[in-house]
Amino acid sequence: MTRLLVLRPEPGATATVEKARALGLDAVAIPLFTVEPVEWKAPDAAGFDGLLLTSANAMRISGEAVRALRGLPAYTVGTATAEAARGAGFDIAAIGDAGVDRLLGSIEPDLKLLHLCGADLREPEDAKQEITRVTVYRAAAVHAPDLSGARGSVALIHSPRAGCRFAELVKDRGTISIVAISEAAATAAGAGWRAVETTEQHTDEALLALAAMLCEKPDPK
Repeated sequence: MTRLLVLRPEPGATATVEKARALGLDAVAIPLFTVEPVEWKAPDAAGFDGLLLTSANAMRISGEAVRALRGLPAYTVGTATAEAARGAGFDIAAIGDAGVDRLLGSIEPDLKLLHLCGADLREPEDAKQEITRVTVYRAAAVHAPDLSGARGSVALIHSPRAGCRFAELVKDRGTISIVAISEAAATAAGAGWRAVETTEQHTDEALLALAAMLCEKPDPK
């Protein structure tokens, strides 16, 4: 079976590998980034109607400062982010499974939202809500990830930045298939791959279902 490369940072990489192996896939974690906390101060929660959370990392490593915001309902992208928010003591107002833009399009347009996010996260497009962005973590590139076994593999791309980084590191693209979590992530990976597929739902389950089909195809010669 074709090998599946999981390129996202830990601890998400190990969680995805475990799900993939439960499906019978030959999966290996090769994180392209490590997630690091940054120093931040929580603004006054009274100035907001809710939290916008687009990554579970915002909850996992945000530190003690996030406790001051627990009275705010959380609007999250993905079930993993919602679970992390619940674990940190937040009530969930809405969960989106198709990206931040669709989530924002499905909720009240006059909300004032506090977005706890990463340093390199893209801004939501055409948001009607008033969004204040506060950086609580950053993803630092791994200097030399071992991609020596990438030939003939299927690679999961969880973000546009990961797509760009993978494209920088891999020169022999013609034997590698890409499964991207969004069109933006696929576009960032560029052209020249054996195949490029994207999912409508931005979840591990959707990514792995699509990856499983590609992994069953014969390896290129």
